[in-house]
Amino acid sequence: MQDLIDWQRIDTVLLDMDGTLLDLYFDNHFWLHHVPMIYGQKHNMDMPDAHAHLVTRFGREQGTLKWYSVDFWSEELGLDLALLKKDLAHLIKPRPSAIEFLQAIVESGRHAWLVTNAHHHSLTLKLAHTPLAQYCERIICSHDFDEPKEAPAFWQALQAREHLDPARALFIDDSEPVLKAAHDFGIGQVLTIAQPDSQKPARSGLAFPVLHHFDDIMPIPAR
Repeated sequence: MQDLIDWQRIDTVLLDMDGTLLDLYFDNHFWLHHVPMIYGQKHNMDMPDAHAHLVTRFGREQGTLKWYSVDFWSEELGLDLALLKKDLAHLIKPRPSAIEFLQAIVESGRHAWLVTNAHHHSLTLKLAHTPLAQYCERIICSHDFDEPKEAPAFWQALQAREHLDPARALFIDDSEPVLKAAHDFGIGQVLTIAQPDSQKPARSGLAFPVLHHFDDIMPIPAR
């Protein structure tokens, strides 16, 4: 599996957080089970109706920065979502070998950057419950650019601020729209994640090269 990437052409590794470095189970369980349960209780709706209502409402904002905003949804739903997330913080877990992969990047002399659409509330919570910040030289949140990673403007702004050489970067993310935007911008190598949520089966029919396990691209040769 070493031929998935060419490490000799990589200086910077850009890594998504949710579904890439961290198990997406936390987010899926929170948004698709916990929030509908609390919302249903508040509005006297049974769980299936609350779930269907919220999934439809969430879908209207998909691909926009609002979709990722805890503040936006807290106001929309009348719930303190930042507080509710803390109730499930025990479910926040790195994906298998994610931390070892980050450590290998650093030890190879390359740069590891966390690049996420997660809102600052979520990002702060997850950094407090994992060692990601210990290894990531940059913590980049799309909300600071007022554009989601799906937007070409995000990548232009990122390069302008951080002076990234896109041709010598590897980007790993579980979102195909995000990967397409990165690829179209000129990121040299991109990989998607086969199984972002440990409680769901691996995905198939993906458009980009698929990473099943971080062990598949280790050890990273030192420069």
